[in-house]
Amino acid sequence: MLKRLDKYILRKFLVTFFFVVIILMSILVIIDITEKIEDFNKMDQTTWQIFTKYYLNFIPYWANSLSPILIFIATVFVTARLATHTEIIAILSSGVSFRRILVPYLIGSTFIALLTFYMIGWVIPEANKVRLKFENTHIKDKFYYTDRNVHLKIAPNTFAYIESYDNTSHVGYKFTLENIQGYEYDENGKIKKKLNTKLESNRIIWDKDRGKWVIENYKLMRFRKDSLRFDIKYGNNMDTLINLKPEDFESKYMYNEQLTFPELNAYIAELQKRGVGKIEQYLVDRYERFAYPFAVIILTIIGVIMSSRKTREGAGLQIALGFALAFIYVLLIMVSRSIGKNGEMPPLMAAWLPNTVFSIIGFFLYKRVPK
Repeated sequence: MLKRLDKYILRKFLVTFFFVVIILMSILVIIDITEKIEDFNKMDQTTWQIFTKYYLNFIPYWANSLSPILIFIATVFVTARLATHTEIIAILSSGVSFRRILVPYLIGSTFIALLTFYMIGWVIPEANKVRLKFENTHIKDKFYYTDRNVHLKIAPNTFAYIESYDNTSHVGYKFTLENIQGYEYDENGKIKKKLNTKLESNRIIWDKDRGKWVIENYKLMRFRKDSLRFDIKYGNNMDTLINLKPEDFESKYMYNEQLTFPELNAYIAELQKRGVGKIEQYLVDRYERFAYPFAVIILTIIGVIMSSRKTREGAGLQIALGFALAFIYVLLIMVSRSIGKNGEMPPLMAAWLPNTVFSIIGFFLYKRVPK
């Protein structure tokens, strides 16, 4: 059962947190409106449509992105005010331990952590789909796929090549599909592919209604066991199901942040099945979704420890230090995320490094706090 002291601190903590969220999100919305006012005036969307399609999905995304700063600010502000009014001293003098004071903070931060976990796993990805679709349609320039001579590994033993692709008409040009049996050495000792089949086509078209690729004017070569002789078959049209979709040629801007937990896991499994090598950014994102809620609890504890002492300077200095430490945490997240996505650090380590560093900092701060 929660005691009166617990309810008192918990109420202050949660009210302050949500108040900080509302204030900061209001400021961000005003800034964003100022930047995009000309775009809004040009589009054929009503004010209500802009609000429901864009800003109702904009707010959860940024509230989650800034949650480490918001939770730290709320914690420091509440605890510093309690310390300034000598309430912390009075509580400790009554025989309540510092560890016991942490209980309502832990309850509040755990509630926010669980809410954060649900938001980043299911709610925010769905909101990002709507928001980013709105941005791509009405604000950003239309995306055109411009890469040339694209090589894709679509299965462990299957490779696709496309000279160019038009993502507006969903047509690929100079298409090649190779299936290999393995590798062998040539007369110079170099490794070369041991082909099983090779399909060449001038044009490949996506049939949206049937969900299949239509391969036009193709040449199919089936190699025999010695890989030197092959049979050739020509044709005008062929319908085929291959592990390749038009979405593979669309913009990947914030694509991982549009995937719910089940969708992200399925996409990672599909990439691994294809044998794609560069999947670190998706693995980092998956591990971060577990690490982020724990960050809420860790930063809450550090915030209480840092601001529980009454100082001559008052709460202002403690709040400023809270801001600085929270920004350092966000900076560490950005750095470790970038390193992890570049493959220079294991994804799991990159996702949990900020929490590990600040857990160590919190442990040493806790050892120094008067109890």
